[in-house]
Amino acid sequence: QPLQPSLFWYYMLELSFYWSLVFTLPFDVKRKDFKEQIVHHAATIFLISFSYCANYIRIGTLVMVIHDASDCILEPTKIFNYMKWKKTCDSLFMIFSAVFLISRLVVYPYTVLYNTYYYSMEIFQPFFGYYFVNALLIILQLLHIFWSYLIIHMVYKFVLQGTMEKDMRSDTEESDKDEETEKIRENKKNGITYFSNVTSNGYIQRNGSEPLDNRAHLANGHAKER
Repeated sequence: QPLQPSLFWYYMLELSFYWSLVFTLPFDVKRKDFKEQIVHHAATIFLISFSYCANYIRIGTLVMVIHDASDCILEPTKIFNYMKWKKTCDSLFMIFSAVFLISRLVVYPYTVLYNTYYYSMEIFQPFFGYYFVNALLIILQLLHIFWSYLIIHMVYKFVLQGTMEKDMRSDTEESDKDEETEKIRENKKNGITYFSNVTSNGYIQRNGSEPLDNRAHLANGHAKER
């Protein structure tokens, strides 16, 4: 399998892209599939690196192309979602869903897993690379099934309700939660400080009531004349 210059740069771009995701993941919004994303990025980096070092160029390139087929549609879908172009976003998401489900649940297992798991045994005997690569490829397939479930659920809601449901991976983004929590804490803090200040001066601000010193006679059984 000779390494073409175009494939070399394709490998370098893909590897650098997934490493960048690993570096930025701790600073990104943590969604429900945060752990699955870590597993996916780690498995992808190991697959790209090992297939390059072991010269599994054909199978490695095929795996990357299958993944990029749907990812290149997902990114503009996100952009239109941020731009509030709802109809365009919904249309692109339906196209993305079809490409994702076909490429990850049909093309990937029948063209990649079949050849690496079954067909390779007709040519070679089992060795370390066989078990290592297939284990990582199967991990990717399990992640495909997990994300396909979420996508199918969103498409199902879209067909029933006629509108796209928000990202199921994050009902409320963590950054929004942090902001809301911080505001609640600030409000509570300000309220406690205000209450402490007015009571320390001997007053309770309750509908213009009088100082605590003047009302202390009530506690001694004396009613103040008005």
